[in-house]
Amino acid sequence: MRSFDTLLFTALAASPALARQVPANVQSLYNSIRAQGSCKNILKGGFYSQEGDSKNFSYCGDHLNDYGIMYLQGTNGNLVNMDIDCDGALGTGDGSCDSSQDTQGETSFKDTITSYKAGIKDLNAYIHSFVVLGNEGSKSGYVTFEPESVGVDPLSLVAVVCGNKMFYGVWGDTNGDDGPPLVGEVSDALGRACYGSAVNGNAAHDANDVLYIAFTGAGAVPGAKGANWSASSFTDFESSLGALGDSLVARIGSSGSPPPPASSTKPSGSQPTCSWSGHCAGAKCSSDDDCSDDLVCKSGKCATDS
Repeated sequence: MRSFDTLLFTALAASPALARQVPANVQSLYNSIRAQGSCKNILKGGFYSQEGDSKNFSYCGDHLNDYGIMYLQGTNGNLVNMDIDCDGALGTGDGSCDSSQDTQGETSFKDTITSYKAGIKDLNAYIHSFVVLGNEGSKSGYVTFEPESVGVDPLSLVAVVCGNKMFYGVWGDTNGDDGPPLVGEVSDALGRACYGSAVNGNAAHDANDVLYIAFTGAGAVPGAKGANWSASSFTDFESSLGALGDSLVARIGSSGSPPPPASSTKPSGSQPTCSWSGHCAGAKCSSDDDCSDDLVCKSGKCATDS
């Protein structure tokens, strides 16, 4: 029997008070993707949403160049489902991962988390809102894909639209070749925030109606100081991603239109504007591709080519 504390924890995790409203531009993107039916610019296909499903799911780059985003999509108007990932440092929680038969002791980016020196050694599936992206392995015939190949960096921000709500998370783990090449998986805490006790370490949200939006560029990575990595609750961690998430979501053009062109002038005392929020002059970068418009990457920051 589950304790009162456990039930309270689960109820709080599923509470609408923790959810973000889906912005109009994201809802428009969601509707347009489903109406289109299938991805036109398939970055890599041949994936499954769940075991026994068809392998008609892909990493999609239809808006890779205009909005700087990658997402997961099926065919016939499908997106993907939501499985639960129990990897990493579980610590305390409601025990919904305790009986999982598919648990690893660490996440793919444990070393980076440790390097942040935030008082934790790895992501905690009961606390951190993280998304599983990428498929890696050496098994013959296994379909692999590295999000870094299209500019999505480890531990970068991912927006998740689920159950008419939206949450922010980070790309925190990858899929291995211990089964079919799957897509659509999140940490236990994020899954319960979306669907409550209906999901756990052994139960998924099977409907292919979840949109995962991964953002490209170094500016999408919160880094050591840009998130509350040592948070003790899902709410504290997810809310710490709010400012960065909101700035990245602003990239997405309303009603399917691209972002507005860069302003040719700026008021006195204002910051320079550009057409790709978060990638204007002064933003962190690793290459010219991380910078908006005609800006280039100089000494790790976007700047004019002069």
